[in-house]
Amino acid sequence: MNGSDALFNAPPAPSDDGDRDQRAFDPEALLHRLVGEHPERLLHVHEVPARPARHAEWPGWVDPTLLGALLGSGIDRPWRHQVEVAEAAHRGDHVVVSTGTASGKSLGYLLPLLTDVVTGARAPSGRGSTALYLAPTKALAADQLDRITRLALPPVRAATYDGDTPTDERRWIRDHANVVLTNPDLVHHSLLPRHDRWAPFLRALRYVVVDECHVYKGVFGAHLAAVLRRLRRVAARYHASPTFVFASATVADPSVHASRLLGMPLSSVTEDGSPRAPMTFALWEPPVRTDDQGRPKRVSTLTETGDLLAQCVEEDVQTAVFARSRAGVEVVANVARDRVSTTREARIAAYRGGYLPEERRELERALRSRRLVGIAATNALELGVDVSGLDAVVLAGWPGTLASLWQQAGRAGRTGHRSLAILVAADDPLDTFVVHHPESIFGRAVEATVVDPDNPYVLGPHLAAAAAELPLTEGDLELFGPQTRPLLDALVAKGILKKRPRGWFWTREDRPADHVSLRGAGEPVRIVETRTGRVVATVDEASAHAQVHTGAVHLHQGQTWVVTELDLDDGAAFAVRGDPGWTTHAQSVSEFTIVRELEAVEWGPLRCSFGQVTVTHQVVSFLRRLPGGEVLGEHPLDLPPRSLATKAMWWTLLDLTLSRAGSRR
Repeated sequence: MNGSDALFNAPPAPSDDGDRDQRAFDPEALLHRLVGEHPERLLHVHEVPARPARHAEWPGWVDPTLLGALLGSGIDRPWRHQVEVAEAAHRGDHVVVSTGTASGKSLGYLLPLLTDVVTGARAPSGRGSTALYLAPTKALAADQLDRITRLALPPVRAATYDGDTPTDERRWIRDHANVVLTNPDLVHHSLLPRHDRWAPFLRALRYVVVDECHVYKGVFGAHLAAVLRRLRRVAARYHASPTFVFASATVADPSVHASRLLGMPLSSVTEDGSPRAPMTFALWEPPVRTDDQGRPKRVSTLTETGDLLAQCVEEDVQTAVFARSRAGVEVVANVARDRVSTTREARIAAYRGGYLPEERRELERALRSRRLVGIAATNALELGVDVSGLDAVVLAGWPGTLASLWQQAGRAGRTGHRSLAILVAADDPLDTFVVHHPESIFGRAVEATVVDPDNPYVLGPHLAAAAAELPLTEGDLELFGPQTRPLLDALVAKGILKKRPRGWFWTREDRPADHVSLRGAGEPVRIVETRTGRVVATVDEASAHAQVHTGAVHLHQGQTWVVTELDLDDGAAFAVRGDPGWTTHAQSVSEFTIVRELEAVEWGPLRCSFGQVTVTHQVVSFLRRLPGGEVLGEHPLDLPPRSLATKAMWWTLLDLTLSRAGSRR
C-alpha cells in the first residue's frame, strides 16, 4: 500500500447490506438509475481520467521511529510531491504545497515536523523542537490530531488548543505540548497577547503549518496576513525563526498567494504525485413539473438533491451532498430521510457549523465507519476533514468558484475506486448557464485567490495589537508593509498609541486584540432548551436575527425546535422541541446611505461613483408557511437594525434619461 491515505484513513467498516465495499462501484450504472424516467435532467457527463502514482524514496534524515510507524501502517513509499515538500521544509525553506484533494499533503509537512520533534525530545537539554499547526476550522485541527496520535510516537505530545479546550488543559498544553494544533483566532486572541506564558514553546518553535490556506482570502486573508506577521515578530523576540509550510487546494499562483499571507518569498510544489481513479462528473438540472394550479414549476434544488441522496443511500452508495447554507443542509437531510425506508433513516445526517463539538466528532466517526451512508454538509466538510470511502458527491448549486467545485467533488473516490460527482443547478441564471455550458467548467484553470495585506482597515487594528504585545520600532515598519508608518501616525493622532523615542506603545489597560474579530462574526448565539437549560446548538451572531428570532422554527439534525425568545443581550435563543406544522421565513429590508463621494467618472448620462456609504439591514417580520407553500400569516418583529460603514461603487442616471430609454425609476 502506498501514499498517505493508508496512514490516515481507517478502513471503512462492513456495510449492513453485506460486502458492498468489496464490489466495484459503477458510476454510469448509478447515473442511469438516478435519471429514471426523466432523462432531460442529465445535461452532460464528463469523464475525468485516472492519474498514475509517482513515487519517491524516503529521505535519509527521517527519524527511524517515525519511519517504522509509517511502514507499519502500510506506506511503502511516499509520493513525489510529499518528498519535495518535506525536503524543502527540512532545509528551512518556506514552502507551499498545492495539490488535489486527498493527495496526502499532510505527510509532506509531518515528515520534517515530527522528525525534529522526536529527535529534539530525546536531547538531554530542554524541551526540544515545537510546532504550531493552524487550521481554519476546529474539525480540521481535531482531524490532524487524530492522524498524529495514531502514529503512537512516545516523544510527541500533541494537543488541540481552541475555544473548547478547558482551562486546566490549556495550562498543560502551554507547559508541555510540543505540537499544538489550533486556529488563527486563538493565536490572535490568546497566544500573541499572552506570549510570555508561551515563552518555552515559542523559544523552541521550529515549524508553523498553515493548512487550507486558500480559505484565507479577502478580508479574512488580510487578517491572517497581519496575524502571521505578528507571530513572526513575537517568535523573533524569543530568538525563533520558524519554517512556514502552507497547504492548499489547487489554486492559481499558490506561491504568490502564500507569500502575500506570509510577507516573505517561498517556493511551491504543485505537481500532484498521488494516484487518482477515474471520476464521472455529471451536470444536472431539476425537472419542470406542473403544480396544483397547472402552472409549470421547476423542482427545488434542495428537494432534488435530497431525492438523489435518498436514492444513493438506498443503494448503499456512500454520498455527501454539499449545500450552500446551514438551513439548506437540514432541508436536504430531512428530504432524504423522508424518502428512504425506515431502516435507513438513521444512516442519513446533516453536518454544519453550529453543532456542538461532540456532535461533530461523532458524525465524523460515523461517516468514516460507514454507519452513516448519506450526509448533507456545508463547506465545513470541504475543508479537509478526512472521510474515506465516499463513492459520490452531489453539489446543491454552483459553489461559487471552480476551486471549491473541485475541492468538494474531490471528497469522493478517496479509496482509489471510481467515483461520481453531480452538480445540480440552482434555479438562477448563473447555475443555468454553467450546466448548459460544460466548457465553463471542464478544461479551465481554477481561479486565483485575492488578498490585500495592506488593507488599512484591517492592518490598523493589528498594528495596535502588535504594539500591545511588544512596542513597535522602526525595524518593524518593513515587516508590516508600506502602509505602516501612515497608519501608526493616524493611531497616534487618535490617541490609540503613544509615540516615544524607542517606538510606538500601547498605553491602555484593555487589550486591542479583544476588539478585533478575524471573521467578523461576533460572539455566537446559543440555542438553549427552555425546559432543561441545555445548549442545543449555536448560530453566528450575524445570522441570529433571521434564523432564531422569536417564533422561528429551527431545524437541527432532523429535530424541529420553536424559538420562544431571542435575548440579544444574553446571546441566547430559548427554544422548545416540537413541530408546529409550518415553517418560518424571515422578511428583511435593506438600504444604503451615501455618506461621501470620493471619486467619480462620467460616461455620457451615466455617472459612476466611489465613496463612503452606510448599509443598513433589518429583519422586520416573518412568514409562517405550510409545507405546500401556503402563507398562514405575517408577524412583525422588533429587532434592531444592523449597520455597516463601508465603501462602495454606485451608478447614477437622471430620471429623464431613464424615461427616454423606456424605463421607469
